[in-house]
This record gives sequence, C-alpha cells and structure tokens, in this order.
Amino acid sequence: MFKRWSVVFCGLFGLAWPCVAGLDREALIEKVIAVRPHPRQLAWQELEFTCFVHFGVNTFRGVEWGDGHEDPAIFQPTDLDTDQWCRVARDAGMRLVLFTAKHHDGFCLWPSRYTRHSVASSPWRDGHGDVLRDLAASCRKYGLKLGVYLSPADLYQIEHPEGLYGNGSAYRRRTIPRPVEGRPFEDPRTFEVEADDYNEYFMNQLFELLTEYGPIHEVWFDGAHPKRKGGQQYTYSQWYDMIRELAPQAVIAIKGPDVRWCGNEAGWTRPAEWSVIPIGAPPGKWTWPDMQAADLGSLERIAEVLGEGGVLHWYPAETNTSIRHGWFWRDERQHVKPAEEILDIWYRSVGGNTVFLLNVPPDRRGRFADRDVRVLQEVGRVLRETFAHNLATGATARCSAPSEPGREPARILDGDPTTCWMPKREAPMELVVMLPEPRRFNRIVLQEPIADFGQRIGRFAVDVGVDDGWKTVAEDTVVGYKRICRIETGTTDRVRIRIVDCRSVPTISEFGLYLEPPREP
Repeated sequence: MFKRWSVVFCGLFGLAWPCVAGLDREALIEKVIAVRPHPRQLAWQELEFTCFVHFGVNTFRGVEWGDGHEDPAIFQPTDLDTDQWCRVARDAGMRLVLFTAKHHDGFCLWPSRYTRHSVASSPWRDGHGDVLRDLAASCRKYGLKLGVYLSPADLYQIEHPEGLYGNGSAYRRRTIPRPVEGRPFEDPRTFEVEADDYNEYFMNQLFELLTEYGPIHEVWFDGAHPKRKGGQQYTYSQWYDMIRELAPQAVIAIKGPDVRWCGNEAGWTRPAEWSVIPIGAPPGKWTWPDMQAADLGSLERIAEVLGEGGVLHWYPAETNTSIRHGWFWRDERQHVKPAEEILDIWYRSVGGNTVFLLNVPPDRRGRFADRDVRVLQEVGRVLRETFAHNLATGATARCSAPSEPGREPARILDGDPTTCWMPKREAPMELVVMLPEPRRFNRIVLQEPIADFGQRIGRFAVDVGVDDGWKTVAEDTVVGYKRICRIETGTTDRVRIRIVDCRSVPTISEFGLYLEPPREP
C-alpha cells in the first residue's frame, strides 16, 4: 500500500523527510508536542513505584495458572494480613497496590453476587471473608491507592457445565448491575448495554469492584487467553465507558487507552521511552494490542504510522516484573530478586519515564514472605536515604540563550514542578548550574513539565566541572516525566546540562543532584 507521503528536503543532516498529509518536519513536531497527558495519567505517573499482588487458589496449588477446576476449599490463608502488605509496600516507596481480584482461573477474592466460585464458598472465615475489603481498608490506613486486576479470561466459566464464557448466548439489551435478591447495591447507577451472557457477567463484577471498595485508581486488563471457547468476544468499549463513569480517576491499563505494557515481564526498559505514541486508529476504534517494538515513538516511526492513517496518543509505559521467579508464591525454593536487582529496575523504569509495577506474592499464610520483606525493606531504605535531600538546593543557574519571561533557568531549582525553564530558541544549548560549594553526588535527576508542554527532549548530556574545564559524566535519551542518571560518585561545584536534540524548544521543570550511600555487602 502506498503511504500518503510526499518527500521534502530536511536540512538536518541533509536527509529527506517524509511529509505527512502536507506536514513538514517542523509542523509534525508541533503536532507531537501538543499531545499532553490527561490528569488521571499524570496522577498515575506521579505514583512512580507500585505494588502488584498475585494471590488466590494458585497460591495453594503451587502453580502459575489455574485450570478452573479448583475446589474453593483449598483457599485457606492461615494468617491473612493485608496491613502487613501495605506497611511493607509503603516503606519500600510504593504508592498503590494493584490486586488480582480475579485471575484466569476465575476464582474471586471477594464474595461476588454472580458466582459461587469465590471466597464465599471457602471455609476461610466460614465463607464470610473478603480479601479485597481487607486490602481496601489497609490501603486507606497506610495512605496507599488501590487498583484492581479483573482477568477477562475465566477458566471456571469456560470449564463449568453451566459456564457463561462462549456459551453462544445472544447479544441483547441488558441492565448492569443485574439485581440479586438480598444483596442490593448502595450505588443507584445503572447502565444499559448490548451484551451476551459473559460480558454481562463481567460487567456485573466490574460494577461490584468499582462501587463497593472505595476509590479505584487503576483497572488492569491483560490479553491473556489460556483457553478459548465459542468464539467469545469482549465488549471492551462498554467496559471502558462504565469505568469512566464509576471511577473517572482510574487509568485503564494494559489492554486499554491510558497505560501501555512495556512489552516484557522481566523489567527491561527501552533506552528511549516516548509517551507520545502513534496508534493505528482513533482511540475509540483501536484495540490496544501489546506494543513490543524497540522503537515506538521516534519521529520516523510517528511519520510512518500517521502516513498510514494513524493518530497520536499520550500512552505512557508501565514496567512490570515479579520479585520472585513467577507471579504466585509457590514455596521457599523460588528465586527472590536481591535488592540490587530491584533497585536497578527501579532506576531504569522510574528513572526512564515509566512507572515500576513490582509483584510481591503473599504466601499461604496470607503474608509477604520474610525474604521478600527483607529485600523491600532494603530497597526502601536506599531510596529514602538517597532522595531525602536535593544537593542542588541553594544553587544558581544560567543558560546560553535568552529565556522566555517567567521561565528563567532558576525555575529548575525552585522545587516547584509546575514551573519550568524555557529558552527562546531550540537546541543545541547549555544550562549551567553553579553550586554554592563543592558537593558530592552520584545521581542526577531531570524532569520535564509534561502537563503543560508535553515531552520534548530527545537527547542530552551532563558534564561536571573539573579544574578549568568540563568532564562528561552522563549521556542519555528522553526525559519526559523523569530521567535519572547514575554516575560514579564525584565532587564538583558546577554542572552543565547540554540539550543535544529536542522537539522544539526544550523545557525542564526540575533538576536534582543526589547521593546514594554505599550499600553493605
């Protein structure tokens, strides 16, 4: 298929540049930097470090994926302690707990009105237990936000003789939630949808989660299909509409329009993680597939996708992995990642313009295991000690170019992320920070004001003053919400930021220097 491009000459490096729908490179950049995060996306990005909790019948079977045939009686945590989960998560620096309310096996960790395959059929707490309710209370107690993972796949509904998944039922007008005698909802809202039996079932459960456990800040779907039946389809757009109404503050991730998967489960990150991504169709028609390519947001990639009829979308990445080898706790022979590895992922993810979602699976007691806790305590200690004090405090800053009024270089040092530096011309240029005395540091933090000006910086370098000259200590790609450069520990009284490549004029809202203390062997 021919792309709707004409080719115009671009003076940059003497290359030809594709002109999309009549846009030259400069006009294309203006369209790109005009894309900004929704407030819910910005609030999610500011969480930085979040906790995934996989818990359920798989924990008691020692498997990663259930099969839908589990007897609810196997779910019997002996010492469920969601306070411990939240206390450990908070002390590690996490700000949200994302809970697997239902995994692919279909077993519900809350007493759903719409299935017998739940904690209500377990002898745990005589059938009156509700893990999600306990967790919601603990999140409030420890100041954490709450998210839910409700698996679209449901092996119980596939395997059970009367299961609803793929049963061939007709799509017709239905009301969500369906009333259940003896268990009324306090929330009076209802939704009229076109759904088959399984989509009605799923949306009934989603309504329960979004109305009965307090504010939900992330709703997490994945595209896993352990087994298919009857050509079952999901009415995603209706799910999204209901989430927007019931939980407007919640981002919809991963199979959804607000947050994308980083593309792997190992915690690997891209060197350049752009938040403005071209997608193949308008958001209302896009299917939000996994995006695993190495290049998602370069101008070349944007031009290619827009030339094929795509659109631009603010679509930041979430980096996820598990502290253990596997998502569920199996036994104490499982490998547990050491603190050094978790910290490395934290720096590459949080410090690489993504949010770090770390899974910590409770054991059969219903508690985080001791080895996991020790790792998280060390992670939290290092992060607190490292970022307790910005060593750039008291510094002054100057730029090699005039600045826009009210956006002088000093704005990067005022501790206010809503202000920023913005020069009057484009890169390349230099920004020099003069410290009041020589200071020792090994971490450099840069942030862009993405809410107001989008994501712009594509490449930069950091130099430190040595004698009468400069020494380059860091060279990196995009900044976005946050970029953290790890360097060897050194002492200087001046730092230079060189903006090497940028989409339009650069902007920086925050700059920081920090010292990570030596860790005990």
